[in-house]
Amino acid sequence: MRVVLAEDHFLLRDGVTRLLQAFGHEVVAAVDNGPELRRALIDLKPDVAVVDVRLPPDFTDEGLRAAVSARTEVPGLPILLLSQYVEPLYAHELLATGSEGVGYVLKERVSNGAEFIATIARVAGGGTAMDPEVVSKLVTGKSRDEPLNSLTPREREVLECLAQGMSNAGIAEALFVTEKAVAKHVSNIFMKLELPPSESANRRVLAVLAYLDQDR
Repeated sequence: MRVVLAEDHFLLRDGVTRLLQAFGHEVVAAVDNGPELRRALIDLKPDVAVVDVRLPPDFTDEGLRAAVSARTEVPGLPILLLSQYVEPLYAHELLATGSEGVGYVLKERVSNGAEFIATIARVAGGGTAMDPEVVSKLVTGKSRDEPLNSLTPREREVLECLAQGMSNAGIAEALFVTEKAVAKHVSNIFMKLELPPSESANRRVLAVLAYLDQDR
């Protein structure tokens, strides 16, 4: 993969660069501010961008803004956001540019190099990678009069797993239930939220994320 990396902390930027290179990927640009990030994304059109949300000069949401701006000029440009904070608005603004090839992961979750690389690759391939805490915030942030309110507590747990891209087998293992029970919960969720059922894991994720993000 050709990767553009945006991170203002030198040690973290250098560490992620070395990690990507160790797995055979090319870091075509490693920048530490929003304007340079935007230029790199538009000029280099990488396979994926790994972006810290908060970059100089103001350390608010410069990374996000640069990524969203570049994605409007390069439609479908895969973006994986890294953040220390759970902020549904960041996910909403990124999803507004399209639900494919996007991710939002908390830095504290990056504890396994191979898993992190797999997450980057999934986003580069057009998939999604939404942190469980981000998904939870999106779920609980919906209005009470939304169909989401009709889900049972277990169905909400399954919904959060779906939005993270988990398979039925993965959900069964995570929640200590049978795959048959998961399949039943998934069917109920799609029926209550009026989403088209699908056997494709990625289509399931996109459908759920599209619902969670609508009218926010």
